[in-house]
Amino acid sequence: MTAKQPVIWRTPEGKVISCVEKNKVLQENLAEIRQLCEDALADAVLMDCDEQQFRLVLAELVAQLKNPYPPRE
Repeated sequence: MTAKQPVIWRTPEGKVISCVEKNKVLQENLAEIRQLCEDALADAVLMDCDEQQFRLVLAELVAQLKNPYPPRE
């Protein structure tokens, strides 16, 4: 996944999400998250934090995100 290659978003069943507006919102959200993470990483490095530790903390944060919606049945 790079900034130049848009993600092909899929439903839980694996179908491609074809709605232009949904794809636009998802891509914009991803770009905002990337920028915020890059800014936070730069701050951490400037404050002499270990880069690898910071990346691990970010990965753990993502792994612990909670879905506010119940699973579909």
